[in-house]
Amino acid sequence: MFLSFVRKSLAAVILALAVFAPAAALAKDPVYTGRFSNLAVDGYDAVAYFTESAPVKGDKAFTTDYNGAEWRFSSADNLAAFKADPEKYAPQYGGYCAWAVSQNYTARGNPENFTVVDGKLYLNYNDEIQKRWEEDIPGFVAKADENWPGVLN
Repeated sequence: MFLSFVRKSLAAVILALAVFAPAAALAKDPVYTGRFSNLAVDGYDAVAYFTESAPVKGDKAFTTDYNGAEWRFSSADNLAAFKADPEKYAPQYGGYCAWAVSQNYTARGNPENFTVVDGKLYLNYNDEIQKRWEEDIPGFVAKADENWPGVLN
């Protein structure tokens, strides 16, 4: 009876490893989209951060695919601008929290917590993390640049 229990337990462990180990070994997506979505920047208009200095929700009518994610925009003009130069408008580090990347891990980038520095968009996890980020943006950018994209593995 004990041997039967051990065999069943071992089979359950092997099955669990076979099911869950491959998922854990996969690298993170290059663009943060959340667990149950394919929307970059949570559906916010990446161009609006530059043109309006504010987070603006995108519209389903103005979408494009870029780096495996769906990007939404608030106008046809913003969509056209993004399509012409996506690298200019897409948030750094794929929209993951810039401070977290500087610490060599990833976390959700919140579209409401942003900074535009030297023509680049950075997202942070929340207000507290954004305050930390703002204490030494050049230093954190340098660290994040060193960690990116290796932090995705």
